[in-house]
This record gives sequence, structure tokens and C-alpha cells, in this order.
Amino acid sequence: MINTMLNRMIVYNAGDPMRIQHSVKVFAFAQNIARNEQCSENLVFTLSMAAILHDIGIRNAEEKYHSSAGNYQEREGPPVAEKLMEDLTMEKSVKDRILYLIGNHHTYTNINGIDYQILIEADFLVNIFEDRLHKESIDSIKKNIFRTTAGITLLDTLYYNGGS
Repeated sequence: MINTMLNRMIVYNAGDPMRIQHSVKVFAFAQNIARNEQCSENLVFTLSMAAILHDIGIRNAEEKYHSSAGNYQEREGPPVAEKLMEDLTMEKSVKDRILYLIGNHHTYTNINGIDYQILIEADFLVNIFEDRLHKESIDSIKKNIFRTTAGITLLDTLYYNGGS
């Protein structure tokens, strides 16, 4: 099912390799963090699906609001994701959690689960690189956002040459 969703996300974003590669990288980091944090396979599944689809609302946000701002992504993502998942067999609670994560992945307060925390950390790991953030910004993100041991280790390895 994860591979099916990965393929659907790629087709949905056809012609936009940057967006496709962003989602694939967030998916890979999210899985890596979750497995290093020894999360359950059910959580890894939910997180993987959310990571693949986390930015699926950007295209609609840009069309409707002429902006890819996080609040618009959160608003537009769940309906698109729901349509992409409609024929997949999974528990309603799992589907609802995936949609919740997509609809909140730019909201950094009231994080209510390790899946949510990991999705945010994985997205930041990729955004730091893609947005070419400076050390001061990375320091602030590390202090204010990162909470998992595995996420902090990746952040340190990628952006601090392995040191904290």
C-alpha cells in the first residue's frame, strides 16, 4: 500500500521533480527516525503514508490562494489525500490519523503523538537543506522543534558534522 501511495503521489505531481523528490526525502527520513525510535509497524505505516502525502495540497493552495504557505497546505492537503486513498483498505482511524497529520504538519504546537513529531522533524531535515538555512536558523529549529533522539542525531550528522 505504501508503494501504491508513493506511485500515486508521483503521478499527481508529474512534471514537478522538486516536489516529488521533497516528498520522497521526507518519507525516507520519517521512516528512518521512526525505526530508530523503535516505533511500531502500525505507526511506521501511518507515518509513511502521511509523509508521502504531507505536501499534496500545495498545488491546490497555489491555484486557489496563489501561495504555498503552510496554512493553505494544511487546508488543501487532506481532501486531495482522501481522494488518493479512497480505494485503499485500511481502518478508518488510520486514515483519519493520516489526514490529521497532513492537515497539521505546519503546526508546531500541541504535537499529539510521536508520528506527528517525527513528520515535522523529517520535513525540517529536508527543508533546512532545500532552503539553505544558516546555522542560526538551524540552531533555533533544533532547540524549538526537535525532540526525538533519532531526529536530533540526524540533524547533528547532517548539519553539525556529527557533533551536538
